[in-house]
Amino acid sequence: MKTARLTPADLSAIEAAVREAETRTSGEIYCVVAEESSDYHGTPIAWGAGVALLAPAILLAMGLQVSAPDTLSIGGWTASQVEDVGEAAAHAALVGTLVLQAVLFVATVLLVSIPPIRRALTPPGMKRSQVRQRAEEQFLARNLHTTRERTGVLIYVSFAERMAELIADETIHAQVAERTWDSAMAALIEGLRRGDAVGGFRAAISQCADVLQQGFPARPDDNPNELSDAVVVLPPA
Repeated sequence: MKTARLTPADLSAIEAAVREAETRTSGEIYCVVAEESSDYHGTPIAWGAGVALLAPAILLAMGLQVSAPDTLSIGGWTASQVEDVGEAAAHAALVGTLVLQAVLFVATVLLVSIPPIRRALTPPGMKRSQVRQRAEEQFLARNLHTTRERTGVLIYVSFAERMAELIADETIHAQVAERTWDSAMAALIEGLRRGDAVGGFRAAISQCADVLQQGFPARPDDNPNELSDAVVVLPPA
């Protein structure tokens, strides 16, 4: 399986970069890519509900008024009749408001459900949280936590959000400050933004190997390749 973002040649180039990097370290670098980390199904509903709440304001702006007839300007009407007319007017206004709210809700949900619009209207914090959550899921699902010395490093990229995450296993995490990876992640994100995903991956992988080589250098006689070097391409969320 491949995504439109990476060709088979791209995947092979990233795999070769991982293979070369792991000759310098006992750590295991593992790459996972996703087209999108979540369908963000709550975004259209939230926007639909928010826009629907504007219905009363829209009707007021259009000049809608709800009032009982002026008893001084009409004759032959009883108080009960005037009350009935007032209630009917209020009921009609309420029904109109509810109908408009329903129309606004459905129209907004349909519009915001269009993927580019949905992503644009999803708060960045929510996207970051979903990318992080899926990266953590992949770290466990791909058994990065089962390497012999707990030296697995996951590089996770979510193309639609243009976001990436790096998760290091406990042995590495205990010795390497999180900010150490910032440069590698910045290089990766820059590559994604300029449309050069392979270049971004290569730069990030190389910089990760530089970091790992310092604390976890390769042992010539004991450096097994515990995890596949191939890039994992996830199906749509």
